[in-house]
Amino acid sequence: MKQPVFTGCGVAIVTPFRGSTVDYDAFCHLVDWQIESGTDAIIVCGTTGEAATLTSEERTKLIQTCVAQVNHRVPVIVGSGSNHTAHAVDLSREAESIGADGLLVVTPYYNKATQHGLIQHFTSIADAVDLPVILYNVPSRTGVCCTAETYAALAQHPNINGVKEASGNFALLQDTRNLCPADFSIWSGNDEDTTAIMALGGKGVISVAANIIPRDLHELTELCLHDEFTAAGALQLRMTELNRALFCEVNPIPVKAAVEELALCGGDLRLPLCSISPKNRTTLKAAMEHFGVVV
Repeated sequence: MKQPVFTGCGVAIVTPFRGSTVDYDAFCHLVDWQIESGTDAIIVCGTTGEAATLTSEERTKLIQTCVAQVNHRVPVIVGSGSNHTAHAVDLSREAESIGADGLLVVTPYYNKATQHGLIQHFTSIADAVDLPVILYNVPSRTGVCCTAETYAALAQHPNINGVKEASGNFALLQDTRNLCPADFSIWSGNDEDTTAIMALGGKGVISVAANIIPRDLHELTELCLHDEFTAAGALQLRMTELNRALFCEVNPIPVKAAVEELALCGGDLRLPLCSISPKNRTTLKAAMEHFGVVV
């Protein structure tokens, strides 16, 4: 029986920049604050961490910094996906050699593989490492969506631990849960879907909002894990305005503005991402104030 890499709330952590360089000191501060706030896992080098704009050297140093700073307090999960399978294998092996506890591997983007191609892609990566692999299904970004049958085939691999589901397709989620073994874990990939996915047996969330409200997201997932769905639903509904404000522009533009507003780190982004518009910054600040966001 496979054990989930983590249960609860994992933060898809931002990468702080200071001008043209990665601010590793600020990153360490973020990691410590997240763990002190109850976050159950750190997911580094993901979409929210602007991994696509990191150099190879920055990526390596960021993973090294994260593993060292976390120091086994919670699992470290490294984004190691690529639309080139051999490159994804190399990224995954590097993350394993540095000391990652798990991998997050997105469906290949741009190439738009078939379902058979997806099975071969993910199997090649899982065969190359001894770490648990979390699949990442986010068709809004990649242009391809896994089917429940694909999940069922991949679930047989001993290193494939489950999936971060960001499709928003609850029929797919139900079919996945019915077709896959119980030890194939599902994590919400959308903050708005967390309670509903956990009601269908999900193990938690890989969260953008946890960058600014880690305690609340940890509480939400704990309520779900203890079958307290009435209270979880009430908390989920209270987060609605804030969750939507955090996606008023493409992620991670709003959350980078939010961490800057809270003085957690700078809000610099790398092109092609640019600063949030003044109108949307006002909307975001109002949602943060309404929720009562505090550090």
